[in-house]
Amino acid sequence: MAWDYNFFAQKIYELTTIDLISYKERQMKRRINSLITRSGFNSYEEYYNELVLNSELLDEFVGYITINVSEFFRNPKQWEVLETIVIPTLIQKHDKLKIWSAACSTGEEPYSLAMMLNKFKPSLKDVRIIATDIDKDVLTRAQIGLYNEKSLENLPKDLKEKYFSKVEDDKWYKIDRRIIDCVEFKQHDLLKDPYPQNCHLIMCRNVMIYFTEEAKTKLYKKFYESLHDDGIFFVGSTEQIILPQRYNFEPVETFFYRKCDTLG
Repeated sequence: MAWDYNFFAQKIYELTTIDLISYKERQMKRRINSLITRSGFNSYEEYYNELVLNSELLDEFVGYITINVSEFFRNPKQWEVLETIVIPTLIQKHDKLKIWSAACSTGEEPYSLAMMLNKFKPSLKDVRIIATDIDKDVLTRAQIGLYNEKSLENLPKDLKEKYFSKVEDDKWYKIDRRIIDCVEFKQHDLLKDPYPQNCHLIMCRNVMIYFTEEAKTKLYKKFYESLHDDGIFFVGSTEQIILPQRYNFEPVETFFYRKCDTLG
């Protein structure tokens, strides 16, 4: 019997604990079929059998399906709101901040945040930034802190000069060790792992669009529980929450939601 997509997804869950069924099937199936064909395999079963035997192929598969696309200060106007409204409000209310950058990919988002916060708190000793991703390989790259020119397109010139140095024939930029040391990287699966608690700000951007509606409902409730009583949830530019009151969030700015007192 030929394997179908659902059976392949079940086998992948057994192998990696990544739940493909919680991702939108049409998008994920298209990506996986393209990868299988490009890799020279003719069926889900043939490809899976090689994944079991070949750790490098398995790492490539995990990296591909987790869709790692990032850059510094992605969607700059949203970062302006974060800097001028959200962060000052949080600092006014709290002496210490705990911030979670979920699905952080190669680290551009949490490092952008650290550079921004450095303007408000020069030592950053009262700020804890946790950055997580399901893909351990991108976390390794994030901790190295080496980026190409494209990743820095939206980076303000003053921050580029202050926190980056050119390396390897000017093709790459190394971020300052002071910024790397501000971020605590951890491997984390949004669908199954426990969430950090009492976060004053959670950033989960350009990830939720890949999940099914059922999965998103579960994740919104888990993000709610992860936030401090008046914490802020920052989503991506295509991920506005429809009827946020269902999850006891209230909009404070576009793409920013505050946790309400009680979950209904």
